[in-house]
Amino acid sequence: MSTIACAACTAVPPVQEIPPVDSDLQFSLPGIHCAACIATIERGLAGVSGVRDARVNLSLKRLSIKGSISPENVEKAVHDLGYDIYPLDANTLKGSEDLAGKDLLMRLGVAGFAMMNVMLMSVATWSGAEGATRDLFHLVSSIIAVPVVAYSGQPFFKSAAKALRVARLNMDVPISLAILLATGMSVYESVSGGHHAYFDAALSLTFFLLIGRYLDHRSRSAARSAATELAALEVQTSQRVVDGRVETLRTTDLAVGDIVRVAIGARVPVDGQLISDHALLDRSFLTGESRASDADQGEVLQAGSVNLGPPFEIEVTQVAQDSTLRRIADLVATAESGKNSYTALADRAAQIYAPAVHLLALATFLGWWAFTSDIRLAMNIAIAVLIITCPCALGLAVPAVSTTAIGRLFKAGYLVKHATALERLAQVDHAIFDKTGTLTVPHVTLPDTLTPTQKQICVALAQSSEHPIAKALAQQESDIPPAAITDIVEHKGQGLAAMVEGETVKLGNGRWLGASFHGLGFAQGSQPAVALNVDETLRTGARDALDGLTIPAEIVTGDVPDRAERLERELGVPVTALASPEYKHAHIQAETSRGRRVLMVGDGLNDTIALASAHASIAPATALDAARNAADVVLLKEDLSELPLVLAIAQMSTRLSVQNFCIAAAYNCVAIPVAIAGYATPLAAALAMSFSSITVLLNAQRVRFKT
Repeated sequence: MSTIACAACTAVPPVQEIPPVDSDLQFSLPGIHCAACIATIERGLAGVSGVRDARVNLSLKRLSIKGSISPENVEKAVHDLGYDIYPLDANTLKGSEDLAGKDLLMRLGVAGFAMMNVMLMSVATWSGAEGATRDLFHLVSSIIAVPVVAYSGQPFFKSAAKALRVARLNMDVPISLAILLATGMSVYESVSGGHHAYFDAALSLTFFLLIGRYLDHRSRSAARSAATELAALEVQTSQRVVDGRVETLRTTDLAVGDIVRVAIGARVPVDGQLISDHALLDRSFLTGESRASDADQGEVLQAGSVNLGPPFEIEVTQVAQDSTLRRIADLVATAESGKNSYTALADRAAQIYAPAVHLLALATFLGWWAFTSDIRLAMNIAIAVLIITCPCALGLAVPAVSTTAIGRLFKAGYLVKHATALERLAQVDHAIFDKTGTLTVPHVTLPDTLTPTQKQICVALAQSSEHPIAKALAQQESDIPPAAITDIVEHKGQGLAAMVEGETVKLGNGRWLGASFHGLGFAQGSQPAVALNVDETLRTGARDALDGLTIPAEIVTGDVPDRAERLERELGVPVTALASPEYKHAHIQAETSRGRRVLMVGDGLNDTIALASAHASIAPATALDAARNAADVVLLKEDLSELPLVLAIAQMSTRLSVQNFCIAAAYNCVAIPVAIAGYATPLAAALAMSFSSITVLLNAQRVRFKT
């Protein structure tokens, strides 16, 4: 198929090419959804010159490339395969590996292995071993237990030390004290020939508490910073026009007044005033709408917009640090820090519980020392009190429930990402929804003016693209058999072209097809382009989701008023149109100032600030990385009908967490007097503590049966 150079392209000055160097490149792939997508991309890139290794991560929707190839060539290769791709800054994304989870799991395994071995040796002493035999088992137990406690207990020791350095108490202070005193007293008993050592109690305490700590970490390990993802989406290099030549430099080196060229399909790197006569842009990161937007000479373009038409030039009005995209990223970072400062239920309980435990143990020690003058006996009883009151059950109370609830929601198609998401979801009393991509999906109608053969060609072209509108067309007309097409080429931001029996066929933007309309159209050979009717329909389950909510709801969208009003009439829910990202953020802040706790449900980059600043938030899996990472919960399926179940399970999990605290408190009311009276050894205290922990874990399982 022959091609003719675009007049606008030939008028552009030549670009100084920078030779590619061996490097690691990262890209976002928002359109992938299955193993077939992974195989298609990895196989397609395997034959590209300069690519040494290509790996696709489905959960992160990310492509990693190693080799000597420029980012532009990678983007072209992936676009030719039919997928959207966005470059990411690899340096910005470093450190996302879950090293903390691996570390906790290793410490948990070591503690469990040591606990089992020490308990086996303790059987001999429980069976009545005396003299040298008993001392030998105590000595061997100490050799195993002391280094394991020093290693496995570090998460608690470090946390306790941080709290004490700022003169406050947290849950890890009594935990650390109990572990260290039990271990220290056992070492003293071992070297002095004492009858009792409690290494098994110290290790079992460490083991059970690490289970709770790991469960807590698992509930938050999926969370990544949306602000980081937004920063990674910033254009790293720009093309500056100087004396008729184009030079490539880092975007951060641009200054106000510089002239920048934006190539076809490239993102606008900084805010700037349009110098060229006209530009066709994708501003979905600001408006949430996938329709192309026109800009005329003199208009200010925002960083992050994508050029859908011929190359154009802008004059820089804001440097990279002050661009619209950077301001949005800064607002998201501020909102995330506020959400992360939310005090978890377990932490609030620790503020009351920890001081009481220390005072009780100290009073027990002083009382028994004064009564018996035996410091060893007083210390043993005080250690038993510390262990029996040790907040192991409290430490498990929330993680056990949240992990079970997260598993239940995952089966329902919702991925919970944030540690305190369930607690915050249980508190929401007002819901705000985005429209496009959240409550509605594209709907394309093939006009009757098309012949049956042309309709088959349209379906074949749509099946070859990952664009949301093309996917909607392919799905809606799935009963039409696709035609046989060859030489498929996707033109970024414009559409697809192919060959049918030696004739060119196209599906894409009307302007690209040579027509006067902007929307989607079809053209065959030299025939005039035919406009296809692109509308939107409600997402599956959207009406059920809104009807099932027990809290007030509204819709805030960046779409035009006529579409917003039509949706308002259809759903009976208040709708606000033409809402910018800043407006959505300000609206949520205003609702928050009125005492409301807002749930935000959205999918676009324009929703990222709102998702991050809301009390709790949900985004579909089809959202771009930044929006998904800003959300507390990700919807993994198309159907929205079970959204009320998310809030119901969140409320139940909070109730069960409170019940677990009550169980732990009731256990303490019975066990503490026994320990203070001196009737519980540290070993018996550890066994009682284990029983309360198992009870808490069993109670947490009730959330699995919530419907």
